[in-house]
Amino acid sequence: MKYIDREREKAIEKREELFHDPGNGIFLGKEREFVLSEPEINLWEGIREDAINYFSKNNISWWNGKSKPSGHILSSQIACLNHLYPLRQRKDCCDAILNNIEGQINSALFVDTGFIEFEKTGIKPLGKEKSIQRGANSTSIDALMVGEKENGKRILVLIEWKYTESYSNNSLLISESGKNRLKVYEELLNDLNSPILCDNFENLFYEPYYQLMRQTLLAWEMSKRKEYKADDWLHIHVIPKENYELRNTITSKNLIGNTLEESWKKLLRFPEKYIVISPEDFISPISNCSGTKILLDYLTKRYWK
Repeated sequence: MKYIDREREKAIEKREELFHDPGNGIFLGKEREFVLSEPEINLWEGIREDAINYFSKNNISWWNGKSKPSGHILSSQIACLNHLYPLRQRKDCCDAILNNIEGQINSALFVDTGFIEFEKTGIKPLGKEKSIQRGANSTSIDALMVGEKENGKRILVLIEWKYTESYSNNSLLISESGKNRLKVYEELLNDLNSPILCDNFENLFYEPYYQLMRQTLLAWEMSKRKEYKADDWLHIHVIPKENYELRNTITSKNLIGNTLEESWKKLLRFPEKYIVISPEDFISPISNCSGTKILLDYLTKRYWK
């Protein structure tokens, strides 16, 4: 059984206990058992109101351009928020998380309104993109943190959060509505200092490599502009350990490697900047911080168990 099928079955079984919701919300035009009838309760109650206000205040689109959270229990956007949003004002937790990722980072820095920001873009459009709209119509990252190293230098930490996603050997994504996507990013990819080393750019235009390519370029551009006074970056890919369909599938037939991580690192000028980690391992350092047991119990019951 595929990971997504196991997680869907588990979510349906636990739906009443976790949400007290009958399900049968609408997804892709049909009622689904794994979609909540009250989408807002998909967010942990400890963050629900504040997270919704955060998205509204910052004009951030929810998944698929919606104006409210998805009721889909397996939503990766919801999973990201449930894991990280409770920590955005907890410097101690954010310090621990960043130090666990990179031992030279000893402090999480305040970004805009917290120690973690969501659906972030750069201050300028990436390549020839036309927008910096957060969450829609531009390259954005699920979450952004800024760390300070022992030597005082700052580093951007871009976090992409996955849950049950997987991708087949899908179609080439070069063309979209008559537009050539390659032209949007070609100048950045051809730059002599580009962080991506690839002889044939078409190999990058298959998901999830297309997304990884854009986010890597975003991190590079943000660091070149010294956004948040940072001149370096890390790109964190959070993927459940059991999601082998995502972790172990090479969707671009000309790329080399046994896993997504291995094949992507072979294309990077600085492969050490790309880190794949599970949600549990990413969050585990907060277990030593006070007042985190209720959150960890919720995450364990809903996502990890």
